[in-house]
Amino acid sequence: MSAVPLPPLPPAPEEGFRPGGRNIADIVDREHRQLLALLDQLTGPDATGQEGLPVLTAALSRHLSAEEQYLLPAVRAALPHASERVDAEINADASLLNALKGLTDEALTEVAERVRRHVAGVGSLVTELRTIATEEELIRLGNRLEIAEEAAPTRPHPGTPATPPWNRIVEPAVGVVDKVLDAVTRRPTYLADLPEPPRD
Repeated sequence: MSAVPLPPLPPAPEEGFRPGGRNIADIVDREHRQLLALLDQLTGPDATGQEGLPVLTAALSRHLSAEEQYLLPAVRAALPHASERVDAEINADASLLNALKGLTDEALTEVAERVRRHVAGVGSLVTELRTIATEEELIRLGNRLEIAEEAAPTRPHPGTPATPPWNRIVEPAVGVVDKVLDAVTRRPTYLADLPEPPRD
């Protein structure tokens, strides 16, 4: 019996089957380290400024969207006692997305502080999820998170739905529009687009 309600998935072909991919906890932990490293790069003494801001905005927009679609609902279902903390993270995500709109060097300090709080808050929920979910569940959720992240918006849209099922419908549609704009404007959106991508 599953400890964590999973999105609709095809049945495993045989007993003991282990799906391929990375587990959601490892993915989220790695992305958090990358975001913090990027912030250090953008706010440090050798900060390059403007060129990294669109990448930070896109990376955070994708990351928050995917977490709200799969990680936070899984935490809410598996850890009912953490429901208020999940709500608090969703509200904090909306505030962070608002702060990302029109991000400038001057607003970077506030955004960095919000990201650090996000990493601490979601990180503690991930730690608790690891204790209750099976490795197979974490991997299946990880696969869904990665798919959601690729389809997610690359710009902040704090007014879109933040919980399933609507965010799983609206976010990919908004993501398509964002990606068209990115292509037309040649906007960088991935860490690999930076001259010196941060190391995690």
